[in-house]
Amino acid sequence: MLRRMSTTYRSSPYRLWIVVGGAAGLLAVAAAAGAAHLAADPAEQRALGSAVQMHGWHALALVGVGLWGVRGGWLGHAAGVAFGLGLLLFCGTIYLGALGGPHLGPLAPVGGTLLMLGWGLLGASALRARAGA
Repeated sequence: MLRRMSTTYRSSPYRLWIVVGGAAGLLAVAAAAGAAHLAADPAEQRALGSAVQMHGWHALALVGVGLWGVRGGWLGHAAGVAFGLGLLLFCGTIYLGALGGPHLGPLAPVGGTLLMLGWGLLGASALRARAGA
């Protein structure tokens, strides 16, 4: 049984979410180190700290989407897409602005909304999950 499950999971598209979540987690740790050393202004440090925190939590959410796998169906995939895009827009916008890059302010709320949508979709996938899956 374990052999069959591991073979089935190996070919599963849900593995992608674990890979993306792992990469996002790695980048969150790197961003935390960068934030500790690059931000001189206290306001920048607070902004970067918030972005790093959201980055880390949502990296774990992406891993969770991958582990939830087939039970979540298309809603699980939609949650992964929302989390991934939300991370890019929300955290990316804050990282760029705090580190002297272009200010893309309107994109941060869109990213935050996508992160919230991801949680809603993940919850909805649990409500619709097949009992036997």
